[in-house]
Amino acid sequence: MLKQLISRYRQKARKKRAALFFKYLKPDETQKIVDLGSQDGAHIASIIPFRKNVFIADINETYLNKGKEKYGFTPVLIPESGKIPFPDKFFDIVFCSSVIEHVTVDKKDVTLFSSNENFASISFQHQKEFANEIMRIGKKYFVQTPYRYFPIESHTWLPFFIIFLPRTWLISVIQFFNTWWIKSTIPDFNLLTIKQMKFLFPDAVIVTERSWGFIKSIMAVKS
Repeated sequence: MLKQLISRYRQKARKKRAALFFKYLKPDETQKIVDLGSQDGAHIASIIPFRKNVFIADINETYLNKGKEKYGFTPVLIPESGKIPFPDKFFDIVFCSSVIEHVTVDKKDVTLFSSNENFASISFQHQKEFANEIMRIGKKYFVQTPYRYFPIESHTWLPFFIIFLPRTWLISVIQFFNTWWIKSTIPDFNLLTIKQMKFLFPDAVIVTERSWGFIKSIMAVKS
């Protein structure tokens, strides 16, 4: 029951973001659009009614093949680190939803970090490199990420204060809850603040999404 309620809540939030996406960027089928970190493209497929000139880009080839077959999007396999394989300003619009917080460290190493400061420092450097790539390949962009201080942490569905635990404790708590809680995850995320998003995307407008009176997510929008 709780999982269904949360699912409906997330769908409602996505609809609000889709409205913002259309309001600011006004996408149409004449523009080249890429969903960066798309998985199979189900999210962008639920937002835009057309498929022409829409690319899905991800590090997982299985997801990409599924998206090509199911939606007809153009798939692009991207490296987990390094430059995205497109020239400058190739895309009219870059869409990136709930991805940048996961651009941190190598997935096999996420549990090896014992210091929050060390993990956050290395992760933020990678997030800066990722943000630079978004600004390089896109004329316009829409980058959304969960807000660091929303009362419910979005990857675990646990109270947000878990992000203040020492990293070894955080990893242990997540691993414990993964065995029985309705939401499982890996501790690969580095949540961002409004100030950090402004630093990552200096030429963007920062738009906030609220829920229950609290900032739930932040969007860097260049239109």
